[in-house]
Amino acid sequence: MNEFILSQQTEFDKAIDFFKKEISTIRTGRANPALLDSVSVEAYGINNKLQAVANVSVMDAKTISVTPWDKAVLKNIEKAITEANLGLSARNEGDKLLLILPQLTEESRQEYVKKLNEKHEKARIALRQIREEIKDKIEKAEEDKEITEDDKFVFIKELDEKISQLNTLLKELRDKKEQDIMTV
Repeated sequence: MNEFILSQQTEFDKAIDFFKKEISTIRTGRANPALLDSVSVEAYGINNKLQAVANVSVMDAKTISVTPWDKAVLKNIEKAITEANLGLSARNEGDKLLLILPQLTEESRQEYVKKLNEKHEKARIALRQIREEIKDKIEKAEEDKEITEDDKFVFIKELDEKISQLNTLLKELRDKKEQDIMTV
């Protein structure tokens, strides 16, 4: 693999990892602790990630359990989850919260697929931007006589193959998530 692609490998990895993280927050028909990644709880005078103040676990396919490390922050956790507007119903059990995922309607499934497609397109755009940066570097190297014209075409061909592989990976991730969303 050419040095131009290798120099940007971490950027490619970041784009793919970001897409994986983004789609993990989209609801499917099953309970998933990642749904709560965006929830921020006010505890001890500062905002904390939910995972910093409570244990989050899946009880069954439709229920997530949130057990705070300190029972004094249970009300704040309940308030933060309600304000996050995730479509979950919270039941206070005194020492923990049980979050019940309502059954997804066909309409809501379609809406989640639409969100998934938007995130997929943003990831593809990010890859295209990285591709353009690398292509510009290759062309500049050829202008500066650091590489030959033949090398330029070989490097650009390798770059296009790499982008094609990554787009295929993104599509596979998107298709699997769409299948999870649409499964009743």
